[in-house]
Amino acid sequence: MTQSVAIVTGAAGDIGAAIAARLADDHDVILLADIDAEAAAATAGKLGDAGRFTAVQCDVTNEASVAALAERAAGTGSLRTLVNNAGAARAVSLHDTTPEIWRADNALNLEAAFLTFRAVEDQLKASKGSVVNIASVNGMNVFGHPAYSAAKAGLLHFTRLVAVEYGKFGIRSNAVAPGTVKTQAWEVRAAANPNVFEDARRWYPLQRVVDPKDVANAVSFLAGPMAAAITGVCLPVDCGLTAGQAELARTFSQSEHY
Repeated sequence: MTQSVAIVTGAAGDIGAAIAARLADDHDVILLADIDAEAAAATAGKLGDAGRFTAVQCDVTNEASVAALAERAAGTGSLRTLVNNAGAARAVSLHDTTPEIWRADNALNLEAAFLTFRAVEDQLKASKGSVVNIASVNGMNVFGHPAYSAAKAGLLHFTRLVAVEYGKFGIRSNAVAPGTVKTQAWEVRAAANPNVFEDARRWYPLQRVVDPKDVANAVSFLAGPMAAAITGVCLPVDCGLTAGQAELARTFSQSEHY
């Protein structure tokens, strides 16, 4: 029987690794694509059986590299799920955003998803598969990192474009928009500022930040049969951040209104 395959880009990071682990529940092989081949191999080794978790070196901003990833998937089995997870943010403010940063952030956070999808679209048509794009709450509201945020906003629109244009082929396209996620990058910040999570969590109604497994569970749901009638949506996984800020609400409730 043909093996079912999932691709997770940016798979060497904490979120990508969690997604890969969760998708292994209902896929035979997970291709862990990352620009850092050694990190991807290390992540694959930690996740388990080399026959199920396969590291693939891939620069998702490079068309030829993405084409090689698509060929690898086709030679492995039936591609059922594409998760465009690779991403990064650079300059915090618009003033500090150079043209080079603007282009680099858009290439990685938006154009890469386009390149990867186009490279595997025929495989997804054949399997009536699913695309899940990892966006961000930054693509929904203004929280800094302007180039990254603009790209993630574009990624949300790209998600809807695929849903509308490719729905007739049975392809579903959805996005997950995480808030602050507790990854190794945040652990480094916590080492410099032990109160970093305490400072962050007060903006979240659930009084905590997101765990990589929270994102992975949402991806698994959207990619799976329980979401068979869901396409073109953005699912925030943000502990309530985009619903509103409790601290701000308390401030207004305690103030006088005229």
